Amino acid sequence: MLHEPQPELKAKSPPPRRGIYSYASELFRLRLDKSTSRVSLAALCFAGLFMVIGGRLVQLAVTSESTSGMRRAASSEISAARPDIVDRNGEILATDVKMVSVFAEPRNIVDKDEAVELLTAVLPDLDATELRNKLNTKRGFVWVKREITPRQQAEVHRLGIPGVGFLPENKRVYPNAEAAAHVLGFANVDNVGIAGIEKYIDSMGLQDLNGAGFNISAADLKPVELSIDLRVQHALRDELMKGMTKFKAKATAGAIMDVNTGEVIALVSLPDFDPNNPIDALEKDRINRINVGVFEMGSTFKALTVAMALDSGKYNINSTFDARSGLRYGRFTIGDYHPTRRILSTPEVFIHSSNIGTARMALGIGVEGHKAFLRKMGQLTRLETELPESALPIVPPRWGELNTMTIAFGHGLAVAPLQALMAVGALVNGGVLIKPTFLKRDEEEARKGALQVLKPETSEAMRYVMRLNASNPAGSASSAAIAGFYVGGKTGTAEKVVNGRYSKNKNLTTFTAVVPADKPKYVFLTILDEPQAVEGTYGFSTAGWNAGPVTGNVIERVAPLLGIPPRFEPPAQPFPLMSRLNAWGIR
Repeated sequence: MLHEPQPELKAKSPPPRRGIYSYASELFRLRLDKSTSRVSLAALCFAGLFMVIGGRLVQLAVTSESTSGMRRAASSEISAARPDIVDRNGEILATDVKMVSVFAEPRNIVDKDEAVELLTAVLPDLDATELRNKLNTKRGFVWVKREITPRQQAEVHRLGIPGVGFLPENKRVYPNAEAAAHVLGFANVDNVGIAGIEKYIDSMGLQDLNGAGFNISAADLKPVELSIDLRVQHALRDELMKGMTKFKAKATAGAIMDVNTGEVIALVSLPDFDPNNPIDALEKDRINRINVGVFEMGSTFKALTVAMALDSGKYNINSTFDARSGLRYGRFTIGDYHPTRRILSTPEVFIHSSNIGTARMALGIGVEGHKAFLRKMGQLTRLETELPESALPIVPPRWGELNTMTIAFGHGLAVAPLQALMAVGALVNGGVLIKPTFLKRDEEEARKGALQVLKPETSEAMRYVMRLNASNPAGSASSAAIAGFYVGGKTGTAEKVVNGRYSKNKNLTTFTAVVPADKPKYVFLTILDEPQAVEGTYGFSTAGWNAGPVTGNVIERVAPLLGIPPRFEPPAQPFPLMSRLNAWGIR
């Protein structure tokens, strides 16, 4: 068989060998037909990644802002810490205690009606309507109830309401209740000082620090040391309370001041209040009568008139004044309560509390001289102390000779009792007018800003006549002459002004005393508002029958606490410049 010849098969040669670089180049080479889709896919992936990260950052920022906002709101609401207030011996008068308060975050409470129902069930004194209104706001923080008890805290905690929590707070407490209430004042629920020394503390920068965001604790603050002696404060309040009850007075007040430093050792005004429950302080009869009330001080003002006359050089201790008949001025006649109807010496004018004698003294000095003296003694301007509460004296708008005559014996000029006490202190401490203070200080510090307003010999003469008024049986201050304490003093009885007219049956009685009279350390003041004649006063309601004996009881009780030992033998030469007048029989 014939076979057709087959075409000759040629062997294919193998492809040329390529290096690894060539394969990698082929693998990663961008082809124009596929590059656009690849870039778009990569961009989409990166965009998604950035969106996830950005969303998380926004979430964190919003959460942080909400939390910090709530914290800022809470911190601004939490009551700030206050320094302790202590008496001159370190006894606590006011301090902070830690309390717990309930707050809510309305935005985080889902069922607000249920929350109101549950909270009012365990805190029944809450107002349901008010609470519902609070929770229906969009605020991040509201108070539910301030200062709850541990038991209430446990009950609220068991409710488990989301968005309701607790915050620790500072609560101001006054361990001695009413003691020194008018000096301390009080702080409100936010621990902000509202009155008294508490308000003074805030004015000295405490609220500025808290407002600036400083997180201050009580341990960071130095205690405020007052001039008040808590022991003396208690004793004075107790004796004034007894006096108010015995003489059926409408109110009473008293103060004790160191004549050499101006420190107020005790101040009481009754009725008073408990600063732990300060709502009582809003009643109109709870004012601080010593610092805020203004009164005509009656015959206690005669001490200033006698001092003015002696210091002028126009009169001396032996000068005489005609009191044989009333002193007429126009249609007015000035007379004496207990007329002697004779010529009186300067000490006798003081002892017999002669209106006529002191009016003649003031007329001799003249209207302008009288005004200048009273202004120098701090009686015509507002007295400012650490206590924010103070009052302007009531001064006659047109001051003529008749005004000078009546003001000479304590009528026609109304002052705060504390400023009258300041003036009496200057009368007996050597003639130095020292501004009263409620902060503890020494004599050197006190005298830095003091003024010499009287000659030292005038001051000695005033100590002399004040002692004479207590030691002489005819003296109006004899009811306060407690044996052993060498008391000097002056009574004052002023008719109260009712509806623009002097009332004949409503008196304000006052008594000022210095102890000891030869070298005074303390001046005492007692005021009784509308005391009544009681058994043993023989129908009288004047100061010698009520304010005087009450002051004597105070002196007898507190003198040992003040470090004044009794002396039952009179000093050998108590008034050297007055020794030539020993004929008066002063003891």
